[in-house]
Amino acid sequence: MNKYVIITPVRDEEEFIKFTLESVVSQTVRPVEWVIVDDGSKDGTGEILEEYAARFGWIKVVKRGDRGCRKAGGGVIEAFYDGYAAISATDWDFIVKLDGDLSFPPDYFERCFQEFRENPRLGICGGKIFNLINGVPVGEPAPLFHVRGATKIYGRKCWDQIGGLIAAPGWDTLDEVKANMLGWNTCTLPELELIHYRPTGAADGDWKNAFKNGRANYISGYHPVFMLLKCLKRLFKPPYIVETAGLLSGYISGYLLRIHRVPDPKLIRYLRRQQLRKLVGLSSLWN
Repeated sequence: MNKYVIITPVRDEEEFIKFTLESVVSQTVRPVEWVIVDDGSKDGTGEILEEYAARFGWIKVVKRGDRGCRKAGGGVIEAFYDGYAAISATDWDFIVKLDGDLSFPPDYFERCFQEFRENPRLGICGGKIFNLINGVPVGEPAPLFHVRGATKIYGRKCWDQIGGLIAAPGWDTLDEVKANMLGWNTCTLPELELIHYRPTGAADGDWKNAFKNGRANYISGYHPVFMLLKCLKRLFKPPYIVETAGLLSGYISGYLLRIHRVPDPKLIRYLRRQQLRKLVGLSSLWN
């Protein structure tokens, strides 16, 4: 029950990729296969990957052409699926989507798999992401049902039932919502810490990242009332007005531009029902 494969999309991670490479090759339980997708890197990322692939036969590098920019949401999933197509192992028990700018302890995967064994209905899990702020690890806030997109571990049955990942902003929430809708549990394991050297959204800046998240919330089908209250709550957290305005702009622009939402009305209804339950104090994904 410990056979797992990893897929890691990377782009221009020369500065941090060795942290992730060393973390994986040092694991007490190593993957049967690790496919790293070089998504058009212009720096020395490719050379570093080839060096490790030459040393470890279970590491495979897939190269993609340079699209000229980072593509929020969908781009990373397009790269992920290029890696997925390159997997040769078929009898894996878990599939992992892992970023290339992380470090974590040698027993990280072993302890995650122990959680799966102890909870047969656990479908998706991962550790808690910490960012280095002035050299001090600071945890990223997130509801416990949510596993950050940087470190997602999917059980085989859950993966098959949710039908994989959606190539759109919000993919790393929709996968969990669908899993819960189908009767699976999803959770972050707060005792398992990973250092994220490039904080979520750091490549975009505060405004662009907030706008992107607002658009992702629209595409995911967030309830307007839930979204409004989420934005009001952000007024009291840095970067204060910038994040609230960005979230609202991204969300409302989805309506104005008539952008297509995730093509799963049942999933959107389930998500909105959970959000409304949260707002009135009933049990939900958020509590």
